[in-house]
Amino acid sequence: MAVILITGGARSGKSRHAETRTRAFPGRPVYVATAEALDTEMEDRIARHRARRGTDWIEREVPLDLVQALAATDGGGARLVDCLTLWLSNLLHAERDWEHETTELARALPGLKSPVVFVTNEVGLGIVPDNALARRFRDAAGFMNQAIAAVADEVEFVVAGLPMKLK
Repeated sequence: MAVILITGGARSGKSRHAETRTRAFPGRPVYVATAEALDTEMEDRIARHRARRGTDWIEREVPLDLVQALAATDGGGARLVDCLTLWLSNLLHAERDWEHETTELARALPGLKSPVVFVTNEVGLGIVPDNALARRFRDAAGFMNQAIAAVADEVEFVVAGLPMKLK
């Protein structure tokens, strides 16, 4: 079993790289989508991702209950979770305890049988946000990324479509 965390900025090539990494494992890959199509822009983005991936993926839409979804899909092909920062945003919007959920995810990963590839955004490289909600999200994303990176077997940072191995 492997846990791989792929991080980087927006439009850096993270998802495309994560798809390649996930397909390298045996079995039919499982795409665990955390995004919800709440507007036309997100509907278009989801459609582009689906078209790029093709039809050989098993798809699961999981905006909130990520630990349960990973347990339910364990024992088959590798899972690609795209993306953790959207999952975090969903948790915050639903007023769920994101720290507890993140801790439970990190605790669950070593017990899984099938590989998991996570995509997440690095949001802490820019200026300090000017409002409390954005600062809260940035700080939560930093904590979440650190927690998953700590238990991951590999961590990669993608810039301009080029992955750099960190761990």
